[in-house]
Amino acid sequence: MQERNPTAHNRNATASKETPTPPHKVRLPGFITGEDVGLGDVVKRVTYAMGIQPCGGCERRAAAMNRWMTFTR
Repeated sequence: MQERNPTAHNRNATASKETPTPPHKVRLPGFITGEDVGLGDVVKRVTYAMGIQPCGGCERRAAAMNRWMTFTR
């Protein structure tokens, strides 16, 4: 029977919480002007243009997506 090492598991779990990973960057020359735009902001703009009203969940989703991916020039 194998024994688990609980300290190694806890060490890995806390290491990922301490160092947030930077967002993925996608270059879109010619489409993005000015500063970086997050994926959540893009989705928010598209849904607003379609007439969908934002809610509290939409703001959390947009923030999470912005942390995940940004578009640069």
